This record gives sequence, C-alpha cells and structure tokens, in this order.
Amino acid sequence: MKKILRYVLIAALVAGVIFTFVYLWKKSRPKKEVYELVVPTIGNIEQKTVATGKVEPRDEVAIVPQISGIVSDLSKEAGQMVTVGEIIARIKVIPEMGTLNAAESRVTQSELNLNQAQRIFDRTKELYQAGVVVQEEFENEETRLKLAHEELRNAQDNLEIVRDGIAKRSSAASNTQIRSTISGMILDVPVKVGNSVIQANTFNAGTTIATVADMNDMIFRGNIDETEVGRIREGMPLDITIGALQEQHFEAVLEYISPKSTENNGAILFEIKAAVKVPGNVFIRAGYSANAEIILDSRYDVMVIPESSVVFRDGSSFVNVLKGMDGDKQLFEEKQVVLGLSDGIQVEVREGLTTEDQIRGTLIDK
Repeated sequence: MKKILRYVLIAALVAGVIFTFVYLWKKSRPKKEVYELVVPTIGNIEQKTVATGKVEPRDEVAIVPQISGIVSDLSKEAGQMVTVGEIIARIKVIPEMGTLNAAESRVTQSELNLNQAQRIFDRTKELYQAGVVVQEEFENEETRLKLAHEELRNAQDNLEIVRDGIAKRSSAASNTQIRSTISGMILDVPVKVGNSVIQANTFNAGTTIATVADMNDMIFRGNIDETEVGRIREGMPLDITIGALQEQHFEAVLEYISPKSTENNGAILFEIKAAVKVPGNVFIRAGYSANAEIILDSRYDVMVIPESSVVFRDGSSFVNVLKGMDGDKQLFEEKQVVLGLSDGIQVEVREGLTTEDQIRGTLIDK
C-alpha cells in the first residue's frame, strides 16, 4: 500500500513539473499582435461646448402695493393667468391716527366755510335781485360758493382715502386694489390674507404681492468658461436640453455675452443668455435646469479617422498604414498626415491619406 502511495506521489510531482515547464514555455513565446484596421471615411466634424444653466422667463415682474395695510383678499393664486389691470388682491388700510384727525378736521373746516359762503351768497343774491349790488359782485360770491363745495368734496375724499384707502368717486382706480401690470402667469404669491404689507417708496422696494411673467417669452441663462467665450458670438444657434424634458430639444439663439466675468470655485465664467423657441404644445416651468450645446466650429463632408489611431510626435502627426501581410503578421508603414478639426473622438485628415488606405487601429488581444 505504501509503495502504491509513493508511486502516485512521484507521478503527481512529475506531472506538476511537466505542466510548469509547458506553461512557462508558452508564456515565453512572443505574443502575436493583431490590430483593428480602420478605413478613412467621409463625414462631419463638429466641435462643441456645453453651458449649464436654467430656463426662465425673460421678465419677471414683482407686483407691489402703492399703499400700506393688511391683505384682506387674494383673488389669484400661483399658476393662474392674469391680464393687464386684473385685480390680484385687495388691501385694507390701517389709518395713522394723526393723519386721520387732520383729515377729519379738514372736513369740519370745509363744512364751516361752505355754510358761511352759502349765507353770503344768499344775501348777495337778494341784493342783486333788488338792484343794490352789481352783477360782478354777485358772480364773485357765486364762484366762492362753488369753490367751497369743491373744497368740501376734496376734504371728504381725503378722509375716505386716509380711513378706507379708497374714495367713492375714484373707486375704480383705488390703491387698495392690487392689479397686475402685465399679462402672463402668476409664478408666486408670497403673502397670505392677514399679512401686513408695505408700500413701495423711495426708501423701500415694498412687499411683493405676486410675481407675474410671460411664459411665452423664455430665455436660457447660463455660464461658459473663459477658454471658450472668445469663440462664441451673438446670433449663434444653441441646442437646449432640459433635465425634466429629456426627450425634447429646443432651438435657441444666443443674445447676450456678459462683458464681465464671475469666479466660481476658482473657475472664471461668463454669463450668457439665449432666446428659446418654445413650441405651443410644450409648457416649460420657470427655473428648469438645462444644458446648452454650442457648435464652436464645424467641417462637413471631409475625410475623418479615429483620433486614437493617430500618433503625435515632435509636433507632427503620424498614422500606421497597412502595407501587406507576412503570413499572418500585419506589416505597417508609418506615414505623416496633416490634421484639421477634432471633436475628441474623430479628427479631420487634410493631407496624407486616401479612402483606400487601411490604418492601424486599436490592438486586438490574441
């Protein structure tokens, strides 16, 4: 039994040694190199850059009150359409006591002046009818009476405005009625009924009642790197893709390139704006993130090859052209070429190749 076990171990050792020698012999043999063959083709080259940004309305208008008070009613909410002059909200005025007292006092004085003017006019009228006073004096008293009536109406209107924020004679143009200044969609209503609001004045922008924008006039606003800003110009076409609408592409025209840069995490960026053409059956929400693809340069119907097949050396470009076969071994000859525009994947060949040539591509493992 021991002899059998010894023979088995010796046979296993011999087999292991033979396997090791065979494996090392195969590894020491030169590896056969086979390359993919690439044929130059006629195609198009486009050099592009991508600007990141968002799509938003060209103009967003903040609707602010012209009088301070408390929001008593909201007629609209975000997402609804409004037209110019349409009421969005109403403001209830909280009068200031000093101003209110002054307005009430003015009404009282105007009533007293009117009563006095009425009495003087009545006496003058009787004397005029009796032929005691001349017509000119009668007409002067009549004018004073009319002025007294007008002063009382003005005083009453002023009291109503101070107390209620609205005068009965001009209720259609009341400052308590907050109206839209443009036609469009309400994007936001940041206040609620009961909120206090401040009027717009020289020292304060006022409380925003609503934000309205024309959603049919959209722009792309983004940033482009300083290395590429010198290669773009107003009027260039852009291809816009929106993250929320990945299946669709939108045409745009570059309208604006900022003359001043901004710095973001060490990168120098320039703001750009482009007018977006939105189809009538597509609704784009304000603030969608988007990418704009800009064609910086292009070549059409030119000879192109993969850039990975080009060898760059000493400021020149070379390719390896297939000259023939030595058995199953590929024979290549290095040839200098003149290149043109590249998009990072394919490159234009201006001189040195024909569409009949076969050039060395990537290595195929054998």
